Amino acid sequence: MSYDIVIIGAGMAGASIAASAARTKRVALIEMEKAPGYHTTGRSAALYTELYGNDIVREITSAGRSFFEAPPNGFMRPLLYRRGCFYSVRPDQQRQAEALIAAASARAIELSTFSPQQMTQIIPLLKPGAVAFGLFEPHSMDIDVDGLHQGYLRWSKELGVKILLGRKPQIDRTAHGWSIALGDDTISCSVIVNAAGAWADSLAQECGAAACGLVPHRRTVALVDPPEGSMANEMADWPAVIDIAEEFYFKPESGKLLCSPADEHPSDPCDAAPEEIDIAIAIDRMQSLLDYPIHRVASSWAGLRTFTIDKTPVMGFDPEVEGFFWFAGQGGYGIQMAPTLSELGARVLLGDPLSDADRRLALAMKPCRRALREAA
Repeated sequence: MSYDIVIIGAGMAGASIAASAARTKRVALIEMEKAPGYHTTGRSAALYTELYGNDIVREITSAGRSFFEAPPNGFMRPLLYRRGCFYSVRPDQQRQAEALIAAASARAIELSTFSPQQMTQIIPLLKPGAVAFGLFEPHSMDIDVDGLHQGYLRWSKELGVKILLGRKPQIDRTAHGWSIALGDDTISCSVIVNAAGAWADSLAQECGAAACGLVPHRRTVALVDPPEGSMANEMADWPAVIDIAEEFYFKPESGKLLCSPADEHPSDPCDAAPEEIDIAIAIDRMQSLLDYPIHRVASSWAGLRTFTIDKTPVMGFDPEVEGFFWFAGQGGYGIQMAPTLSELGARVLLGDPLSDADRRLALAMKPCRRALREAA
């Protein structure tokens, strides 16, 4: 079977760009696992905030808000749910707070200052003296990650995308493009899209391209039971809380409290698993703010967030290998960037005209940019 484009990786990156590219091209989507989104996509903390990441990430995230607020047909339920987010600030973190205030002002993002007393009215378990103040982003939202991902997969199928699961591709260059062996089956295409997440550099080298210096980083999450009594119901309306230096975060989740030490341990590509020490650190840092006794860790998990050296995604055609397109390095921001990044990625992939703003973003994410050369 012949396709115009074959995308490797059916997580959020691959599923979203498949849906965008399939409007005009024949597309196949290959996933090595038996279920799409098994790794990073299925392990996201699922928070939408326009103040997360660097300037490029923030711009892409903000541009996608309208999609999240009014998703197109095929997305079966709302994708955003009101949460709000506090950035907690200790006395020694004033400089980080000033930087965040400036970033919010530059992008016209609402950010209010709350005293510890005002924060305690919203989060009653806040410890006295734990923070100097908080910065509140009221329009931060919870994302229905599964709803978004399944919506893109559903949309892709409706547009004729062939989704092949549990297949490890063996890729060879041909005179006219690429030949991809999938067990007893072989398909061909003109362009391969590298949406392989933590395995993106490995896939590139298999296809004859130089690595971009992408590094997977393990992040740990624990889900802990609430204190006894009625606190579970009260907690449901708490905002998320992120340390201003991103040393930890926590938020309500399914009647429990989700917490993370915001760890970034470099890792080989793998099925990531949490380590006990990181779970303990997550709880300890959360308890530095909250008077929250831990009776039980209900569950824990880890995921890999894959970054370039400058924490900006890599997107575009490889400068040395014809027909090889990068769509990777989205780190911990891929879920909230998906609507805008997939549309922009598809326009670059298909050679469609770009606005000046889109061209600027595309140049910032080019595979051959200097920062990636230095990292490789």
